Amino acid sequence: MTKAMENRIKNFDQLAITENRRLALSVAEAGLAALDTEKVILDSVQLVDNNLSVLGKNFDLSKFKNIKMVGFGKAACAAAVALEKVLGSRITEGAVIGLQKADSQYIETFVGTHPRPSRVNVEAGEKIYAIVKNSEADDLIIAVVSGGGSALLCSSDSECAEGTRLYDSFLKTGKTITELNTVRKHISIFKGGGLAKIAYPATLLGLIFSDVPGDNFGNVASGPTYQDATTIEDARRIIRENNLGEFNLIETPKEERYFEKTHNFVLVSNKNAVAAMEICATELGLKVKVVSTEIYEEMTMALEKIFLAEENDAVALAAGEPSVKVGKRTGRGGRNLHLGLMALAREKVGPGSVFITLASDGLDNSDAAGALIDDQVKELAKKLQLDAQQYLDRFDSYTFLKATGGMIITGPTGANVSDLMILLTKNNG
Repeated sequence: MTKAMENRIKNFDQLAITENRRLALSVAEAGLAALDTEKVILDSVQLVDNNLSVLGKNFDLSKFKNIKMVGFGKAACAAAVALEKVLGSRITEGAVIGLQKADSQYIETFVGTHPRPSRVNVEAGEKIYAIVKNSEADDLIIAVVSGGGSALLCSSDSECAEGTRLYDSFLKTGKTITELNTVRKHISIFKGGGLAKIAYPATLLGLIFSDVPGDNFGNVASGPTYQDATTIEDARRIIRENNLGEFNLIETPKEERYFEKTHNFVLVSNKNAVAAMEICATELGLKVKVVSTEIYEEMTMALEKIFLAEENDAVALAAGEPSVKVGKRTGRGGRNLHLGLMALAREKVGPGSVFITLASDGLDNSDAAGALIDDQVKELAKKLQLDAQQYLDRFDSYTFLKATGGMIITGPTGANVSDLMILLTKNNG
């Protein structure tokens, strides 16, 4: 296998024009490799005879009449293919929705839209509902719950419309994903434990691919398989405080019985990626400082926290989803491109440093995964007479970084565990 085939960063060789870039990109590669959905599934889920083991917990498949599989989120389709490798024809029926079509034999895959849902999301939701609802006590349902599932999983046209309106309104607030998902839980029959209620009395296994801060796994895809602690009043308060408009709210299921046969397993989170990057950087002879796996503050604060950890011959690592209040958008680019350009505009990246910020799903609201900022990018911007602040002001980081060779391209990774941030400093002068 050639090096180009091995690299998840498709433009690795074009970007790696300095030793420091090569080192930083190698650390990023290690993080992406740790998130490989097929590997995560095959490492976590094994079948021996009739015994299905998930992270060491065993389920006797001879006790189940049907084995069904559903999924939603950016890792769902890749996970479906991997689960077919484990279970094969034992899968009675299944349906998943993600962002790429999968070559699956027993599970129907839908390619939905994100971050704004559309009609195909509703069609997938209707199929998933039918599969789960038509279940008995002796059925086993395996649900892949992945980042991006909040937008991809829709139960109806009305939820789809409300979800789009909610997302667009929320962008202007700069508030956290936790607050957004609290409202999402109360406009859906699936979310906030709704899937577990629909599945009852079947046995439900939730395989969680987490993209949320800390251990708040009930917020992944707005928590379809977790008992929800938020209330309809919490949703109303968030809507009122942020002037989000009018929504048809419902209460999430609170009855314990709906969750008695539900088992949730967190298979991967951004901690896996950061741990892999730390190992890689250490093997490259660099000191490592893990800043945080919960970078969810406003972007200015996020940059301060990351760059305070800067040290020569060292790598500072972080993960999360820094928030930004989106004003009048006239350009292209996502959170990572914007954060990278902000670091350049505010002259955070000094000589001998490389700053990488990328979306683990490979799609930073564009076909770029993220940004690479260093002296080479700054010099080319100066030569082209490009003003970084002007591009920031109109939210057009994509155009700036494309012109200056600062974009990282991976294509869709089939994973999603938040954003990854790397600050490498190696000044040999």
